[in-house]
Parts: sequence; C-alpha cells; structure tokens
Amino acid sequence: MKIYTRTGDEGQTSVIGGRVFKDDLQVETYGTIDELNSYVGQAVSLMEGEAFADLKENLLEIQHELFDCGSDLAFVKLSESKYKVNAEMVVRLEQWMDRYEEENPELERFILPGGTLLSATLHVCRTVCRRAERRVVTLGQQKEINPEVRRYLNRLSDYFFVISRTANARCQVPDIEYIRSKKVFGNKK
Repeated sequence: MKIYTRTGDEGQTSVIGGRVFKDDLQVETYGTIDELNSYVGQAVSLMEGEAFADLKENLLEIQHELFDCGSDLAFVKLSESKYKVNAEMVVRLEQWMDRYEEENPELERFILPGGTLLSATLHVCRTVCRRAERRVVTLGQQKEINPEVRRYLNRLSDYFFVISRTANARCQVPDIEYIRSKKVFGNKK
C-alpha cells in the first residue's frame, strides 16, 4: 500500500461524508487533537520504570480516546449513534485526577511549567489540549458536534496539569512556583 494518494494535491482532504479544504476549521480542530496525541506519545516515551507504569497505562488509553475525539469531529454530518466519546470517559478522568492529586504537595501559588522533563512535556500536553478545546468550541459554534468531546478535552487539560505535578512529586523535584504570585490556592475561609 502506498501512503501517498495525490488526492490532496489541490488542497482538499477527505472527511467522513465528503471533502473539505485542508485549512477548514474542522480539519484544523481534529488536526490539533492529532498534534496533542503526538505530544502524549512523547510523554509516554519518557515514562520508564515502575514509578510511572500507572500513568503510562492511562496515557496509552488517552491516546486511543484522542483518536475517538478526532473521529467524532471528522464527520460532515453527525448522528449520536456514531459518537465514540461519552460522559463516562470524563468521569474516569476525574477519578484519576482525584487519585493523583493525593500524591501532590498542596498548591498555594501558580506554578511554571517545568521541573522534570516529563513534567514539562505534560505541561506542553496541557497547553496543546487547551488549544484543541478552543478549536472545538469554535467548531461547535459553526456546526453540530458531539458536546462530550469539548467536555473531555476540558477535563483532560486538568488531568495533564495534575499529573505534571505528580511526575515531579514522584521524582522528588519541586514544582516551580511563580514568584510574583500571591498565595491564591489553599484553605479559603
């Protein structure tokens, strides 16, 4: 099988149910999710040993789910019966976050991306995920989409934030606090 087809040489690509220009918002949106998936793969490649086995397993599942997100957004016209992303996936991300947050030190100030290479890479995942979410919001204003994709990406960016901190904690490397920040998190009275 040849990878190249030459069908896109004039600037169009296939989506499920038709063809659109390659710079179409729909293609830009699922392309951004594909970019995110690549960064997740990079983060997975940095997870060596048993200390990160659970996170690696989670991220491999997330990579499949990101393909599901792209698939849900690749239709010219959607029908609910074809949706792959669902509310249970969002709930599971919340459960994972609750579990990993217990390992993290209390957060008092905003933090800067960094610490370990793995943590910095997970922060890249978080920011690309936020961009993908913004693209989904814009796409949803123009056409019908599966709203669970938007919810999933919103929660997923939070998940990346939590596990970026977990990666540092497991390596006993402190998060880098934004020094110009007042204490904005913690006990609110």
